Amino acid sequence: MKIDILTIFPHMFDNIFNESIIKRAIDSNKVEINIVDFREFSNDPHKKVDDTPYGGGAGMVLAPGPIFDCVEKLRTPESKVILLTPDGEQYKQKMAYKYSKEKHLILICGHYEGFDDRIRTLADAEISIGDYVLTGGEIPAMVLVDSIIRLIPGVINEQSHIEDSFNDNYLLDYPTYTKPREYRGMKVPEVLLSGDHAKIAAWRQEQSIKKTKERRPDLLQ
Repeated sequence: MKIDILTIFPHMFDNIFNESIIKRAIDSNKVEINIVDFREFSNDPHKKVDDTPYGGGAGMVLAPGPIFDCVEKLRTPESKVILLTPDGEQYKQKMAYKYSKEKHLILICGHYEGFDDRIRTLADAEISIGDYVLTGGEIPAMVLVDSIIRLIPGVINEQSHIEDSFNDNYLLDYPTYTKPREYRGMKVPEVLLSGDHAKIAAWRQEQSIKKTKERRPDLLQ
């Protein structure tokens, strides 16, 4: 998979992809990540990429020219272009699975007071990571990349993500424990020490349902 991230703040990504699972995926050629400064596609002598909004209003708006030129240079018939915006479709685990099967993703990070609405015509999808507003699309881009890369075959053990919260069963994950058997008076449930895999599986299912009812009853609807 190839991922191109379009931004005017490329240094925000300097370290985020150089650790842990994502770094291993890059090193093993499972994914290629390119940070593209679309300021370089500006025709302005000062590399300006924004301007004041028509009709008035606060702040500056990203202009269409540099982003159009950048996307059109990078895009191929296999590309999926994603615009990161607070008014996009709310991101879910099933979307991460869908995008993990793509060959090429182009992520557009907005900034300032937004972007010229004509930029939307470039996008195959518009995505929001939640009902709140950030200073730009860079952090949402990091979220998408992290959630997608771990699902690429061979990046992590498949069983690890099959049992994730928010997977197809829409249940939160069950509680897990490790050594020691007792810590500060808190004991590991006896069923997990029984060696009876059927009982353990039943307990885990019961705990997942219980946790989901308590914390995210909306998922059960």
